[in-house]
Amino acid sequence: MEREQVLKEIITGYRNTIQQRYQYQNIKDTYGLPDSIDAETVNQLREYFLNYMYPEFEKRQELNEAFSSLEEFTKHPKKLVSIALDATKLIFKYGRHLPKILNTGLKAMQSFKAADNFENNLVDEAIKNKIEGPYDPEKIHALIKLLSREEIEKFISISESLFDVLHDKILIKKIKGIIEYLIKMMRKKENTYTPQQIKGLEIGLEMLTEGDALFNRLTLEDQQNLVDLIIEIEKDALELIF
Repeated sequence: MEREQVLKEIITGYRNTIQQRYQYQNIKDTYGLPDSIDAETVNQLREYFLNYMYPEFEKRQELNEAFSSLEEFTKHPKKLVSIALDATKLIFKYGRHLPKILNTGLKAMQSFKAADNFENNLVDEAIKNKIEGPYDPEKIHALIKLLSREEIEKFISISESLFDVLHDKILIKKIKGIIEYLIKMMRKKENTYTPQQIKGLEIGLEMLTEGDALFNRLTLEDQQNLVDLIIEIEKDALELIF
C-alpha cells in the first residue's frame, strides 16, 4: 500500500464524514437549533472545517509547509515572543499579558496540524492492518476505533481551544492585532525570517479572521451555543464509534 495514495483516500473519506456530520437538517433534528443558528451558519461552519482543518489533498502541501513553521513557534514560543518584546507598541498596549495572549493564539492556530496528525495516524492503522480504500464512513470509523480514546479526546480538545478563542471577542481582537503587527515586522526583516515562517502566521491569521467572521454572525449567546454544539457533535460521534 503506497502511503501517499492511502493518505489521499483517507483525507477524502474523512472529509465526507464531516460533510455528513454537519448537515443542517440532521443537526436540527438531532440536537435542536434556535432559529438564529440557520442553515447558512451551519453551511459556513462546515466549509470552515473543510477549508482550514480538513482541506483537500491538493492544498495540503502549502498548508503543511506553512503550519510546520508555525509549529516551530508553538514548540519554541520564546522565538516569537522575543520579536513581540522588541515591539515597543505591543509592550505598551498589552504589557505583561503579551506572551500569554500570543501563546494562546498560537495554540488555537494549531488545529490544522492536529487534524493532519490525526489523519496520518489513520493512515498508519490502515497500512498496518491492510485496510484498503476507498474509505467510506464505515471504514473511517473502523480506523478511528483502532486509535486510543485518549488520543482522539486530545484532538477534540485542541479543536475546542480554537473555538473557545473565536468565542472570546476581546481575546480574538488582541490576538489578531498582535499577529498582524508581527507579520509586518517580520516582512521588514526578511533576512532573519523565512517566507515559510511569515506564510505560517499569515495563514494562521486568515484562519482566525474567517472564524471570527463566522462567529460575528451570531449573538454572544448563540456563539456559546455553537461552541457547545460542535463539542457535543464531536463527542457523540466518538461515542458512536466506541
